[in-house]
Amino acid sequence: MDPETDRENRRWVRDLAAAGPVREAACRELYPLLLRVAKSEARRRAPVLELDGPELEDIAHQAAADALMAIGERLDRFRGEARFTTWASKFVIFNVATKMNRHFWRRHEVPYDQEDWSRIASRFDVGPDDEAQVREFAAAVSTAVEENLSERQRIVFVATVLNGMPMDVLADELGSTHNALYKVLFDARKKLRAALVASGYLPPTPQMTARDSTPLSDGSSA
Repeated sequence: MDPETDRENRRWVRDLAAAGPVREAACRELYPLLLRVAKSEARRRAPVLELDGPELEDIAHQAAADALMAIGERLDRFRGEARFTTWASKFVIFNVATKMNRHFWRRHEVPYDQEDWSRIASRFDVGPDDEAQVREFAAAVSTAVEENLSERQRIVFVATVLNGMPMDVLADELGSTHNALYKVLFDARKKLRAALVASGYLPPTPQMTARDSTPLSDGSSA
C-alpha cells in the first residue's frame, strides 16, 4: 500500500467515525461515489431481471443509501488492505444484487411455496435418462418432503431449492434471518438425502454414517 493511499484510507475512516459536521461532510463526499457504483451495477444486471427506467434509478439510490449506513456501522472491519472506496463499493454491489432480486420476485408475484417437483432432479445433481425416471424421482422427493420435513423445513426447501428464491427475499417474506433459514435448509437437505439414500434413489456418500443413512420421520423442527 503506497503512503498516499494509506493516508486517504485513514482519512475516510477517521472522518466517517467522527461526529457532527465532519462525518456529514465525509458522507456527502462518499455518497456520489457509491451511487455511481450502484448505477453501474444496476445497469449491468438490468437486462437479466427486466428492469429499467425509474425502477432502476430508485434501486440504485436505495442501494447507495443503505451501503453508506452499513459502511458507517462496519468501519472497524476495514483492514486497510485495499483502497477504502474499493472496500466500500462491495457494500453497494451487494445491496444492488439484493434489492434487484427482491424487486424481481415481488414484481412477478412468484409464490414461494408453489411446488413443481418435475424440476427437482437437477437440484440433486442427478440426471434421469427418461421422462419416467424424472417422474419417479420427483415423486420420491415429494414423498420424502412430506414424510420427513417439518412445515418450516418444507417451506424453506420448496422456496429456495425448488423455486430458486433468493434466501434474503424469503427471509423478508417470513420475517426471519439469513442464518436461521440457512440452518433450516441445511437440516432439511440432510434429512432428504438420508431418506433418498435409504430408499435407493441416491447413492450413499463416503461421509455418511449409519445414522445419516436412516430416514427421519419424526417431523422434528430445525
